[in-house]
Amino acid sequence: MPCVSPDGKPTESGLKMLGALKAGKTSAEDIAAESGMPLYRVRSGLRDLAAAGFAAESNGSYTLTDQGLAAV
Repeated sequence: MPCVSPDGKPTESGLKMLGALKAGKTSAEDIAAESGMPLYRVRSGLRDLAAAGFAAESNGSYTLTDQGLAAV
């Protein structure tokens, strides 16, 4: 289940992860706990969201971009 749809919008799972980022969660583990999603799924989803410009990664920590904030 991808986190970004073919039309470039976040899917339901992508929105859950973006919501966790908005709530201040920055690690994959914290985002998994906040969203109720499995850690392996969150890790791959964060890579998808970062590649699409909705999130940014630095040293294993994730933040919401302006594009991600607009999508939430």
